[in-house]
Amino acid sequence: MRSLGFDVRAATGATEAAELLAAVPANRRVALVDPRFVGHVHALRLGLTDPRFAAATVPGALTAQPEARPALLRALRRVVAAVGAGSPVAAPGAEPVAEDRTVPGRLAVALDAEGTPVQRPELGSLTAAVPTGPEDRGAAQAAVAAVDDEAVRLRSAVKAHDGFFTTYFISPYSRYIARWCARRGLTPNQVTTASLITALIAAGSAATGTRGGYVAAGVLLLLSFVLDCTDGQLARYSLQYSTMGAWLDATFDRAKEYAYYAGLALGAARGGDDVWVLALGAMVLQACRHVVDFSFNEANHDAVSNTSPTAALSDRLDSVGWTVWLRRMIVLPIGERWAMIAVLTAVTTPRIVFYALLVGCSLAACYTTAGRLLRSLTRKARRTDRAAGALADLADSGPLAQAVAAVVRRPGGGFTAPLLAFTGALVLVAAALFTPYGGPLTVGAAAVYAVFSGLAVSRPLKGALDWLVPPVFRAAEYCTVLVLAARSDVPHAVPAAFGLVSAVAYHHYDTVYRIRGGTGAPPQWLVRTIGGHEGRTLVVAVLAAVLTGASAFTTALTALAAAVALVVLVESIRFWVSSSAPAVHDEGELA
Repeated sequence: MRSLGFDVRAATGATEAAELLAAVPANRRVALVDPRFVGHVHALRLGLTDPRFAAATVPGALTAQPEARPALLRALRRVVAAVGAGSPVAAPGAEPVAEDRTVPGRLAVALDAEGTPVQRPELGSLTAAVPTGPEDRGAAQAAVAAVDDEAVRLRSAVKAHDGFFTTYFISPYSRYIARWCARRGLTPNQVTTASLITALIAAGSAATGTRGGYVAAGVLLLLSFVLDCTDGQLARYSLQYSTMGAWLDATFDRAKEYAYYAGLALGAARGGDDVWVLALGAMVLQACRHVVDFSFNEANHDAVSNTSPTAALSDRLDSVGWTVWLRRMIVLPIGERWAMIAVLTAVTTPRIVFYALLVGCSLAACYTTAGRLLRSLTRKARRTDRAAGALADLADSGPLAQAVAAVVRRPGGGFTAPLLAFTGALVLVAAALFTPYGGPLTVGAAAVYAVFSGLAVSRPLKGALDWLVPPVFRAAEYCTVLVLAARSDVPHAVPAAFGLVSAVAYHHYDTVYRIRGGTGAPPQWLVRTIGGHEGRTLVVAVLAAVLTGASAFTTALTALAAAVALVVLVESIRFWVSSSAPAVHDEGELA
């Protein structure tokens, strides 16, 4: 217990234990352990030191964070009244009792009954027991001796479900780097920051536009990915989960990848090849892939039932080992994607890198989206209010769409919401592509898009395909910015659009990770301030129509990008470093 950071005190009974617990400062974690406990140290570490849970237990031990301590004391007093002051919580030699009748076990049940959730971590091959006699104690001690808890700890530091490249080419050694970091007092946040810095140096190397720079960029990008795997493994190895870590881990992966795209585009420009449109297209495609994942998962997070034949087929395929890896590789997860980018950067050109990215990510997007469409159409499930609220938050509707939604209600049922969203998006993107650049038709199409967007969200998004609404909005906004910047023929307009989409995408990723943390979407004032997706799209369309000077459009896009980035970053940083942020560590998406 002392090795886990606890100040150990012995109590002769439950009454004295209650007194000792009450005397501990209110801002500290406390734990109650039966003195007959036999088990692995790592079993206690999992049960008593994970900061993500207010209360947790393993057989014979219970812990409570400050927020759960009042409930723990109330439950302990009730247990004292039920079993007597001399209960065997801290009385070596007392009459043996069944494992589930220990005071920590009784308290865990009492806390659950009171409404304080108690986490019970999976121990696997680890031992945690309260023997009831000499034979049981001998068996428990033999079980402890038979399993190396350090080996278990190293294995559990690696995510159970990861991509092929990460599983076989990174994790076999990155887990030992994580242990090395833990033994030297390094934190996951420090490793995450090192990964970001390495990726930014890689982007800078790519921006040189030289073959040596490209080779160095590829090597550094792979090193950054190794550190990216290490930070999560370090967090799991040492149970160092934090609010700041949640924010860093959730956002830096995207920042690293998109910064690298920009570095490649800068390097290509030095060599006389303008690939900014491809770079922005790759970022738009990847961001839209992510929002498809997020939106589908949130829509089905707590679906009442799942009777989809597609899901059943997927489960059957998962029982065949090679199909699991094939299906994980098809979606081009981050490990495979970064490996491809790194190798192609070193041996080819930025243009080829982006062609490969666009083709690979397009095929992956078609595969995953088709599967999710089939699941949604064939399953029979009722989506909850929570799911509908999450989709509404992901939609990022601004004042214009909200005003339309407040005035006009779309017909309910069917696929009305995604059809309205898709129709508005199609009108908008088609106008940006095919009408004269800078004309009023694009502005009118943006206004039509705002109306259709409001109609799409005017009812709760509980339909079978309503999870498509946020991805359609993302694609419409990002693609419109890309098309208008590319058609403007204004110098540096596409790099400025890249900055604008980056700032907006950060806001959308931030929204996702807040929802995942259970704290809800960003505040409405923030969404109103940055205009919502339909408001920003209309502003860009108006700027393209009004600003016809040689650099005016670029300047306007840059100013808009800076303003959006400033507002969303300040609010995001304030939230993630505040006490209201969830203490989680993002486990990451395969994609």
